[in-house]
Amino acid sequence: MTRRPNIVFFLADDLGYGDFSAFNNGLSNTPTLDGLIREGTCLTQHYAASPVCNPSRACLLTGRYPHRTGSIDTLEWWGLDRLALRERTLADMLKTGGYATGLMGKWHLGSFDSRYHPMQRGFDETVCFCAAMQDYWQWRVEWGNTARRCDGRYLTDVWVEESVGFIERHQREPFYLQLNFNAPHTPLQVPEEEAAPFRGKTGVPTPGVATLYGMIHRMDSGVARVLDTLKRLGLEENTIVLFCSDNGPQFGGQGENCTTRFNCHWNGSKGNTYEGGIRVPMLIRWPAGLPGKREVHEMVHAADWVPTILAMAGVPLPSDNLPLDGMNVLPVLRGESGKTITKRCWQWNRYAPVCDCNAAIRDGDWKLVRPWRDRCGDVPDNQWNHISVYGPEHFIHNGIFQPPYPKVELGPTKPPLLFNIRNDPYERNDLASADPDRVAKLGRELDNWFEDVERDRRSIADEVPPPRTPRPWSGT
Repeated sequence: MTRRPNIVFFLADDLGYGDFSAFNNGLSNTPTLDGLIREGTCLTQHYAASPVCNPSRACLLTGRYPHRTGSIDTLEWWGLDRLALRERTLADMLKTGGYATGLMGKWHLGSFDSRYHPMQRGFDETVCFCAAMQDYWQWRVEWGNTARRCDGRYLTDVWVEESVGFIERHQREPFYLQLNFNAPHTPLQVPEEEAAPFRGKTGVPTPGVATLYGMIHRMDSGVARVLDTLKRLGLEENTIVLFCSDNGPQFGGQGENCTTRFNCHWNGSKGNTYEGGIRVPMLIRWPAGLPGKREVHEMVHAADWVPTILAMAGVPLPSDNLPLDGMNVLPVLRGESGKTITKRCWQWNRYAPVCDCNAAIRDGDWKLVRPWRDRCGDVPDNQWNHISVYGPEHFIHNGIFQPPYPKVELGPTKPPLLFNIRNDPYERNDLASADPDRVAKLGRELDNWFEDVERDRRSIADEVPPPRTPRPWSGT
């Protein structure tokens, strides 16, 4: 009997197509990832489910739109990151199918409450942090249920070393390893020898981008170490390797720390629903099961990976699972006759979703965008982010906040934009005034989608007891 394939899923944080040296004419240095592009399958129209971290991750693990899962925003002190307890994850399904499962790195699908910990969501072994971000040197990481403080190692190296150990322990059984790098998410931190080659380099716009490219090179070296482990143990041939990003690159910042950089000319960046915020890399290598050295140009969405990976692994979808929004795209990846879902929707803003703000629908070649409304990304209580990163025990002991959310007066609604993505992939030519009927039709479909997924989200309210209101931060 042929052994089921192993699965290693690398997930980067805030990485764009333009961060690969293969795509940026050597501005960065990613030899391992460039090798995966050459050897494996590279998807050119791959979409995240959200332009920000945890909603996108929720969809990757469930095959369902983020709103349905309750994971709608990055603010863990409000519980808006939490993946609803009724959701079944890919790790749950693979574990039931006989896989050993491990998570190393960033979780960000539920903090400060053990019910949402990845060990309760299908992962046998975890070395992770649960919030949105973490310091790369002064870190706090959980080995299973035990928290440890920094020990002098750079955090990216911790994830890689723990991943190598997981593979070595489980080499004689099928395993699913999810390695969630937090690089190149802020804070911009990396050993100086990694950033030095990029400082002052022509085309590297700021010292912040030089540091960021150093972070990416360190991550690339970590991917190489994991791949070398697979080869050393004789597991390379029948291991499915996937490399993806959760959303587009984060742009902005002040002066030397500005991270705005090349991203293959896509419009927008992390946080908005233009292509630069949601079109993200996906690389796949599976020598025993997929032809290599090819590109796939069909549209593929994050929701497709649960059914596709299950099909690759020969593990059936549970009959009582909640309905998926994704489909099995394995035939398309193999170059066989097959189709993908070409109508997809996105929406994101802070706190409570608003459909006329930062939303988009793509139907075939056509894409309607409802632009960002001013202040829709404001976080008036962002001081709690520092406490979440460096003093999470405060929320663990006292509970998270509960609504009402901080009051944010959004700016006026802006007119929708219409693009033909086939002819205008960089979204430079707004066709809304020339095709009002298409604008109206796509707008109605986007509204219907929003009401459907919001109905699911609202039904989660009765699932869990309300959170407690924490005491003021004591500073300890």
